[in-house]
Amino acid sequence: MLQEEISRARKMIADIIVDLQYGDCGKGKITHHLLRQGAYTHCLRYNGGCNAGHTIYHEGKRFITHHIPAGVFFGVRSVIGAGCVVNLEQFFSEIEMLEAGGIKCDGLVKIARNAHIITDQHMKEETAEEEIGTTRRGNGPAYRDKYARRGLRAEMIPGLADYVVDLYEEFHHYSAARILCEGAQGFGLDIDWGDYPYVTSSHCTTAGALLNGIPVTAVRKVWGVAKAYETYVGSKKFHGDGEIFDRLQKVGQEYGSTTGRPRQCNWTNLSLLNRAIHINGVTDLVINKVDVLRELDAWSFRLDNKDGISIHLHDEDTWKEYLELYLPQLELHFSDNPERI
Repeated sequence: MLQEEISRARKMIADIIVDLQYGDCGKGKITHHLLRQGAYTHCLRYNGGCNAGHTIYHEGKRFITHHIPAGVFFGVRSVIGAGCVVNLEQFFSEIEMLEAGGIKCDGLVKIARNAHIITDQHMKEETAEEEIGTTRRGNGPAYRDKYARRGLRAEMIPGLADYVVDLYEEFHHYSAARILCEGAQGFGLDIDWGDYPYVTSSHCTTAGALLNGIPVTAVRKVWGVAKAYETYVGSKKFHGDGEIFDRLQKVGQEYGSTTGRPRQCNWTNLSLLNRAIHINGVTDLVINKVDVLRELDAWSFRLDNKDGISIHLHDEDTWKEYLELYLPQLELHFSDNPERI
């Protein structure tokens, strides 16, 4: 029996998707694109809560999900992981929304037994929080109670019995599990690696996926996702100085999919991007929204956060060449389409 479990675990394959900036980079699109290939048995959402918002275009329809992993669009078992916190009202309303849109969820959507629940009290507490600029969805207080060992786990809710699974049994007892791990938020918001205290409360790096029972030996690829420019929703000053950044916001339609708040815009910080690539072990990098810079004919980077040094290039080809030279060697994909790489 033990040998059978070891054999199954060795056959497990996991690909991880991680946002390398501040969220809103198009992780949902990349997840949807990879799932379309039909190569996965599971889709795991490994961190965050309903403060995340993933926009997905499927069969001509636009969906915004906050909790439910994108696997449901392809009949793939979709698991909300142990690193997540769950708002039950949002969870069930999201299932209704997907079902109404023709997406079957019954029997596919699962919640890790050790995921934690966002309560009404958590929501009230974070609604009063203004200084950091949170999404006010109760995530921070829910994570606080988790680490204070007074939280409410999914396995403690009778109404979730049909949804709750043990991640060890789900992944390690499954014959040759092939797991696509879908992250939330971004590296710049990670509780340990982000611009503290302007961070989220969860682990947004590849390590966050491993905390859900994924052995490091199972990891095959790490898909890093970034925009051709940067956006940020929160209270710190981030928006660049000048009319070009207002135009960037307008052309890119940069409004938060969760809060609806305008996203502050700036050029991509190459120092941060390089750091995020190395720490997350990225093998494949997707740069989204190249079409926005093309429409503005503005091809620029920042080289350092603190000094505000920018470099302005003449055209798209030169911009891409500079990026390829600056970043470590990896598979680099440029995307100008909201539905695919």
